Formats: sequence, C-alpha cells, structure tokens
Amino acid sequence: MTFKSFHLNPQILQALVEAKYEEPTPIQTQAIPVVLEGRDLLASAQTGTGKTAAFAIPILEQIERAKGKEKTHRKLRALVVTPTRELALQVCENFQMYSKHLRIRSAVIFGGVSQHKQTRQLERGVDVLVATPGRLIDLMEQGYVKLNEIEHVVLDEADHMLDMGFIAAMKRIIKALPKKRQSLFFSATLPKDIIELAHGFLNNPEEIRIQPTQTTAERVKQAAYMVNKEDKRSLLLHVLKEEHQFRVLIFARTKYGCDKLAKFLRNNDFRASAIHGDKSQNQRQRILNDFKDGRLHILIATDVAARGIDISELPLVINFNVPNVPETYVHRIGRTGRASADGIAISFVDVDERHFLWGVEKLIGNEVPRVENHPFVDEREDPRREPKKKRRAPKRGSGRGRKPSHSSKRDSGGAKGKGKGEASKGPRQKSEGRSSRDDSNPGSQRRRANSRPESRSGSRSGEGNQKRGEQRSSRGRSGQKPRSSRPSENSKRSGPRRRK
Repeated sequence: MTFKSFHLNPQILQALVEAKYEEPTPIQTQAIPVVLEGRDLLASAQTGTGKTAAFAIPILEQIERAKGKEKTHRKLRALVVTPTRELALQVCENFQMYSKHLRIRSAVIFGGVSQHKQTRQLERGVDVLVATPGRLIDLMEQGYVKLNEIEHVVLDEADHMLDMGFIAAMKRIIKALPKKRQSLFFSATLPKDIIELAHGFLNNPEEIRIQPTQTTAERVKQAAYMVNKEDKRSLLLHVLKEEHQFRVLIFARTKYGCDKLAKFLRNNDFRASAIHGDKSQNQRQRILNDFKDGRLHILIATDVAARGIDISELPLVINFNVPNVPETYVHRIGRTGRASADGIAISFVDVDERHFLWGVEKLIGNEVPRVENHPFVDEREDPRREPKKKRRAPKRGSGRGRKPSHSSKRDSGGAKGKGKGEASKGPRQKSEGRSSRDDSNPGSQRRRANSRPESRSGSRSGEGNQKRGEQRSSRGRSGQKPRSSRPSENSKRSGPRRRK
C-alpha cells in the first residue's frame, strides 16, 4: 500500500515524496481512513511508528477540501494539544512540512517565553494551532484564541497529558469546543484508566491498537545490569567507555537527578547536559539542537521532557533508573532502533528496582538478558520471580488458643471487679445464709442487728441489703463492673441533705 491509495491531495503527496515517505506505517494505514471519514478515534502505537503523520495528513486533507468548498476567510479549524513544549514544536514542524504546498497556516503556542510573537501570528489568522494546555487557556482568557469554530481536536500523548495533572485544564478546553467536532486521542501508551477517561471525551470512537501488548522494538538489543545503587555512576562510566558511542540518551527519574548526573559526567570529561521542565524554553531548545548537531554527546532527560525528542539515529539508550510503569520502559527504548537502524537499550537495576524489571518482562513477554561480566555486579541472588504478596493480618478472635464457650463467657463476665468466682458464689451464699437463719427466733434477729456495723450516714436495713445484693448479682451475670462499696462524690451530693 502507498499514500496514493488514500486519494490524497496531489500537493500533500508531493510533500510526502519530498520528505521521503514511501509506504505508510501500520498506524497510518489504519488511522488515516478513519480520520478521513470524520469519525472519532482512540489510537495507540509505540514510539517511532509515525503517529503524528497518522492524524496530521488526514486533517490537512479535510481542511483543504473544506476551504475549497466554502471559500471563506481564514479561521481556526484544527487544534492539537500536547503535554510538552518540545512535542508541540515537533508536531507543528510536521504540519508545516506536510502542508508546504498548500495555503494552510500552522502555528504553535507554549509557555516559558513571551507571548508577543505568538499573539501576532494568531491575529494574522491560522488554520491549525498546536498548543500546550497552560498557554492555550491563558490566551483563551485574553481573547486571542476562540474555539467555537474548531472542527478537529487532537490530544497527542494523552496518557502523559492526564498523568501530568492536566485533567482540569483539558476539561475546560473541551467545554469551550463546539459539540459537533471530530476528537482524536493518540498516545504511545494506553492504560485502562486512560481508556475510561477518554471515552468521556470521545463520541463512539474507533479503537486502533498497534501491538496492544506493548512489545518492544524488534531491532533493539536489550540488556540489564544488576548493580548496587551506590555503584551506578561507576558502572555508567564503564559502559560509556566500552560502547564508544557519541550520541547517548540517558533517562533519570527526577530533575535533580538529571542535573546531578550531567555534572558528574562533565567532571569526567564527557560532553553532557540535562533537559527537564525546570529549564527555560530557550535553554531546552539550544540543548536539543546541540545534541542533534553532534556538539553534545550525552543527553540526560526525564520521561516528560523526552517526549519531544525525535532523532532518527540514536544508537544507545540507558535507563539509569528503571521506570515503575512498564509501558514507560517501552516508550524509552523506542527512542533507539528507528528508521530500520539497530539500537541498544541498557538498564541499571538495583535491588529495589528488580520488581519493576519483572513487571517489564511480564508486559513484553520476554526476559531481558542479564549482563554479569562487569566489575560492579550485585552478587545478591536474583530469584527471577515476582515478590510474595503481603500476608493479611489475622481477624479478631482467629488467633491461637481455644475459643471460649458461652458458659465460660458468662462466668468470666460475672467475675469482673470481684475475687475469683465471687460473682457466681455470691447469690448462692446469700440464699444459703437465708435458709440457715431462724427468722422466727426474735433473739437471733436482735443479735444480728447488734453485730452489724453502722455507717456515718445511718444504719442499713436488711431489705436494702437484699436489693443491693440482687443488683450486684445481675451486674455480674451481664458482665458489667459492679459499683464500688465506697460511695462516690456524686452519690454523696445527690443523696438527701443531713440536718444540722
């Protein structure tokens, strides 16, 4: 199949020939017809497969057809939103390359620089706008950008857009768009949660997945070095001296880690620099140009900043830190082995990152070969299996020992606050005492009354003692703590006042 089979405009085909586009890639073969039909699309393919051309070419074709029919003034028809400035510049360059023989204007807006040049372009009129979310909302509030006539909207790298916290901004942008539009989601990775969120923005979309299991590039040679965390820098110097590569991309987890690693390499006579979100746009663009032109040999980047790096000849990629998301690993090593070239992807794995590597191997369905003939080998065992799941805490009452029976519960409940077995014996002793007494003998009654001590508040009657005994026995049976024999302060206050 060739691009002519899509019945594209001859001027677009001429631009593709000049760009040396011979045959469409799998994602372009499946996506271009769907977009030309005007349907919504949810597409996923690994890095380096031509996702940008898969939506840019059919959008330009539809704009050219609409302009030929309407013959109206220039208006903003297509919007492409990207998470990073580098990716926005790259996408805009592709639009301009494909439309070089058409009367279609493309512009790019992003933060970190003055908006003066960007607003002047918008005032002259553009057909296609590529933007980052922050600057787009700023210019919308100022009135420079109006989305009420947008016909095509694209979310490029949608997974990172939402992972970076742009969900609120995207909802605001989508709300400003007209209901009748074509919405396209393109991404290198497409986890389940992103799919669920995308279906809220798309209208009955066509789903396209190229290599849905996210298998890695076939021409990329992978290797994993087991190493202690403290020896990673020394191992990096060892690998760089062995490989003799003059263009190396190194991925680090944090911005601080990128700067620290770049300084370490410069101190060891390597031409290295770091790129991440804390650097200004001019700095990032200068570093990228130096890396592409060969003035810079080593580039250290975070995953987000690397989304805009498009270099056809990149022989070596090093994961200084193994990513905790397996799909990110696939995206990283996809930077090498492009354009039918061979590539090498090396990962430094410490003991805390081994379960990340197991996740990668589970995703790609292959084991990453281990390299053991290096001077910094971590000699700890590699079990080559997933870590055991944590044991759940035992439920209450399911510990060791015999479960008490109902009778023992009653016995133990009645013994609270008393001596051992007193609660169960108390009522029996009283009843036995009453049966042994001779109430008919008045002399014995007088002797018992005289032998009973009197409290300061007055003598207690036998009837009162009997009631209190019944109350204590009932509390003992119900498991409640009996009242103390000494009166509390509250009971003293609440009792009847004594006469003076």
